[in-house]
Amino acid sequence: MNIVTLQTFLTIVETGSLVRASEKLNVTQSTVTARLRGLEETLGQTLLNRQKSGATLTPAGTKLLRYAEVMTGLWRQARQETSLPEGVTSVCNFGCHVDLWPGPGRAFFEAVNRLSPTMALAASQGEHEALERQLGSGLVDVAMTYRPSVHGNRTIHALKPERLVLYATRPDNPIRFTPDYIYVDLGEEFRDQHAAAYANAGISRVSFDSAIWALDFLLANGGSAYLPDRLAAPHLASGAIFEISEAPVFTRNTYLVVNDHAATGWDWLPGLVRDLGE
Repeated sequence: MNIVTLQTFLTIVETGSLVRASEKLNVTQSTVTARLRGLEETLGQTLLNRQKSGATLTPAGTKLLRYAEVMTGLWRQARQETSLPEGVTSVCNFGCHVDLWPGPGRAFFEAVNRLSPTMALAASQGEHEALERQLGSGLVDVAMTYRPSVHGNRTIHALKPERLVLYATRPDNPIRFTPDYIYVDLGEEFRDQHAAAYANAGISRVSFDSAIWALDFLLANGGSAYLPDRLAAPHLASGAIFEISEAPVFTRNTYLVVNDHAATGWDWLPGLVRDLGE
């Protein structure tokens, strides 16, 4: 087993086809097949079901997937850290929930870039589960998330909570549900608050688990939705959307989770956390 073999396995899973994997990797299909067969023989397990419609994971393949992602990620990180350019003395790998990048995520990344000019920076996005795995495996050193997990070698910093406000493309949009209301799943706490405030509401026809996607859909199709005020601010200023001021306002907590071992020597961190929390 080697990194190239694992990367080939991941590419097959990503593309859903040995043919498309060979095209993406710029190798022959027979090479992709041979690599996969060798991996399966090494593990003694069938990893993918090959059909005319494509390749799908077997239970064994599903188990390997997480480890393959970690192993190839660590190899990529190791290559980065052992080949740092002259003048660069350290690395910060930053993971960020996709909805937190516009605003606090970008502000954190740009501040680190400014405050630590000898540090190499890398940013990656992920949902809660992915960020947790990356923190656990060491693929990221610090993560901005809505749902942190307590761990012995981590410090969790509470940041400024988000305000979740009802916005609509019409200023006279009613507070109650309308057929074009877009439900955005903004976490467990929001679900509880929303259910209590709109106890008699029905189920929305359109829903998203990403505020960014929901905002994009709202601007293109009209309607109303609860969104973080920082995301809505530019469109509110341009008159593309309107705040429904009579509607309840909710909050969502945000956190910065830091690997304590990786953060040794980060003298700039306390001040940056304080700024993000204000």
